[in-house]
This record gives sequence, structure tokens and C-alpha cells, in this order.
Amino acid sequence: MNTTSSWLPSLLTENPESGFALALKLSRMAVKFTQPSAEVRSELRPDYERDADALIAASHVVAVNFATIAAANGYWR
Repeated sequence: MNTTSSWLPSLLTENPESGFALALKLSRMAVKFTQPSAEVRSELRPDYERDADALIAASHVVAVNFATIAAANGYWR
């Protein structure tokens, strides 16, 4: 595997803040791969940007990704 061209070469990060940034990226990439059309994503944004349930669901996805990254990093001990 060529990690130089990979958008996700590793789950290992230096610290929790970097881990959280990676969790956000994982979450964004999941949306991008699920809906590859930037135009459609832009059209859908008004439907969820003011929807508290949708925002909570998005936060949950980030939290799950962060938990995975934290575990991969031994909780930065």
C-alpha cells in the first residue's frame, strides 16, 4: 500500500487534539464517499444545518470516530 497517496495513512496521532481533527476528517470523508456530488451535498446542507437532531447525529458520528482513534492511540497515555 502506498501511504503517500492515501488520505488515511494511519490512525495514529500525536495528541488528542490531532485525533479529534482526524475524527472530523473521517466523518467528512464518509459523507463525501456516500454522496460524491458536491452539488447535491450543497443542496442538502440547508436541510440539516438548522436541524438539531441532524446536528446531534453528526456529533455522534464524530464521537464514535474519535473513540476509535483514541483506542488506536492507547488513549495517549
